[in-house]
Amino acid sequence: MLVASKKTPKTPTTVTWDGTIRPTAISGLHPWTVGAPRDDSLDPNMVPARVAEDAYSALIALAERGECDREGVAETPLRAAKAWRFLTSGYTELPDLKTFASEGYDEIVVVRDLPLYSLCEHHLLPFFGKAHIAYLPGDRILGLSKFARLVNAYGRRLQVQERLTAQIADHLVDVLDPQGVAVVVEAEHLCMTMRGVERPGATTRTSVMRGVFLKQQEARAEALRLIGI
Repeated sequence: MLVASKKTPKTPTTVTWDGTIRPTAISGLHPWTVGAPRDDSLDPNMVPARVAEDAYSALIALAERGECDREGVAETPLRAAKAWRFLTSGYTELPDLKTFASEGYDEIVVVRDLPLYSLCEHHLLPFFGKAHIAYLPGDRILGLSKFARLVNAYGRRLQVQERLTAQIADHLVDVLDPQGVAVVVEAEHLCMTMRGVERPGATTRTSVMRGVFLKQQEARAEALRLIGI
């Protein structure tokens, strides 16, 4: 007669700095403890948060060379996961860009010095600076606050500055069908200022021209003058 064996509860273990796995020797399971109990809710919206929290837990353990039960980092994985969700929210939170009739206005509109924060997709380190936008309206104009929202949406992604600049310009072309769009981004990249070549203060400037600003030198020069370049 076969008798079903009872499963022995899994003993929580910790991956140490040298790669070995051993039983957790401390009371109170920490976020980076393999086998720690967690809510098994099937809510799919929670899965990315769990993955991010586990990833940050592993990074903390790596930085601390193994176990760490300091109070200061006990809730860091959860906080970092929430921050990561915000910093990459641009993939799902593109703004609704409501437009208005231009009522015959046919001169350049410039919005300067829009704060920009993004994440370098190569090192997951921030780059930050300012975006400047100029456009020559066609039949529609855009509420000024929407330029800031658009910069935020494309900034809150894993990015390279060149693509970010083009995405802002092309989105405005699609929404407004203007005569021309010019976008200039100036930013400092921490991946080259706090690591690597370590050149604090070095900045990168990118520009994208569409429509008349691409085709007509005089129009482009006026747009750049109004932007302040």
